[in-house]
Amino acid sequence: MSSAAFLNADQAWALWDEKPVEGAFELDTPGGTLDYAVATKVERPWLFGYEPKNPNGRAVLILGGGGYIELMVGKEGITVARWLTSLGFHAFVLVHRFPTAQTSPQAPLDDARRALELISGKGFAKAGLGVCGLSSGGHLGAAVLSEYPTSWNSPTAALPRPTFAIIGYGPISTNAVGRTIIPNKPALEPPEKQKLYDVVQPDVQLVNPAPPTFIVYSGNDPIVPVVNAYRLAEGITKAGGAVELHVFADAPHGFALDTQGLPISKWPDLCEAWLEQNGLLI
Repeated sequence: MSSAAFLNADQAWALWDEKPVEGAFELDTPGGTLDYAVATKVERPWLFGYEPKNPNGRAVLILGGGGYIELMVGKEGITVARWLTSLGFHAFVLVHRFPTAQTSPQAPLDDARRALELISGKGFAKAGLGVCGLSSGGHLGAAVLSEYPTSWNSPTAALPRPTFAIIGYGPISTNAVGRTIIPNKPALEPPEKQKLYDVVQPDVQLVNPAPPTFIVYSGNDPIVPVVNAYRLAEGITKAGGAVELHVFADAPHGFALDTQGLPISKWPDLCEAWLEQNGLLI
């Protein structure tokens, strides 16, 4: 099996070495389908590319959620890639490392930045480079729009700046010490995960000018407080970016693209209209 075929992709690249994909990460496939595949215990990060039938010259890096302890490669990765390729984007699903004692708090951010570098360097984003992050991937997606922490050493020299972003139900800063909305909130485990949230608070660290950003959240999300949406929207605006903000009154956490029977199911259509309005589907 080729590396790309591992996730039914058209291309695939290891981020930091030239080793084969076998053994890079563990993948659970509930029901035997990739649509709900979950990556666990990532030893070596990989980037998987999906080609559109009618390319628009733009690419999107997709960052799924999983609380930085697992990764929803199917529901918030491959499924999102199918949607974006149908709109003409080259779509790229990242299987990144998690913040652990073995990797360090900065591992996910370094992997995401390296993925952007690869996508741009291979010529897939000549007309624009976007990022789409959901849940913890929303935090990571906002992080690549932000200044890299001065206390960390970046392995990538120059980061190609995203020109647009789609961020959904991400814990932007409410997990950071001093910015939680839950009194006496206990520290997250492992400690490296808590450190990542403490150091990287995108809403107050955004690069100016910020790109136009589509933000979608649930107003009654029991996992990620909706205040994260308002903080990010305010941060993007203060950093000179235009914001399209949608908060749905009733939707579960992790609504992704497959939550039917509720108004939240319309968010991909609203996002497509936003992309068209901003000239990103031409």
